[in-house]
Amino acid sequence: MLYLVPTPIGNLKDITLRALDVLKEVDLVLAEDTRTTSHLLTHYQINKPITPYHQHNEHKVLNHLVAQLKEGKKMAVVTDAGTPGISDPAFLLVRECIREGIRVECLPGATALVPALVNSGLPTNSFVFEGFLPVKKGRQTLLKKLAEEERTIVFYESPNRLVKTLEELINYFGKERQCSVSRELTKMFEENKRGSLAEVSAWFKEKTVKGEIVVVISGKE
Repeated sequence: MLYLVPTPIGNLKDITLRALDVLKEVDLVLAEDTRTTSHLLTHYQINKPITPYHQHNEHKVLNHLVAQLKEGKKMAVVTDAGTPGISDPAFLLVRECIREGIRVECLPGATALVPALVNSGLPTNSFVFEGFLPVKKGRQTLLKKLAEEERTIVFYESPNRLVKTLEELINYFGKERQCSVSRELTKMFEENKRGSLAEVSAWFKEKTVKGEIVVVISGKE
């Protein structure tokens, strides 16, 4: 049995009761960062073995984990924050478990893109999620394509690239295209800045940008 367990994106109270029950009953927790997960488990007085599972080792440990699952072990995959598989490792293991007939269950829970989209004030009936945009190869091609997208666009961005990305978006989308940038969702210094790309870009140029970031942009009219 493999469980995909969402963890809080900031506020530790956002974990579900069911997620806590699963983490208490599994034999092993697969964690993107064992230090972050240890802090979460300790906070809820859960004592379980934790092993690293991240983008740098997911290919290497795949067969070993599947073998243990086939022997009857229960495992939970968690990331540092949010839902496993959403811009974080999990896909390879889930696919292999399905191939091998191992039961996979994903719990509902936290993911940063949903609150950022809902509180943006932009249309939510239809949207496209792009994860993290390519840093180099394929970036310009994708931005040109997204500039013609009629649905609301959601993607993640790192704090050190945010201002540069907003400037690029102005070039491809136009300075009047509406957007919302959510930073540090559910945390003490949560910030949601809404307006045109020009306004939001100017706002963040004057600041030292930190934390986890979600960018939401209106589709082309």
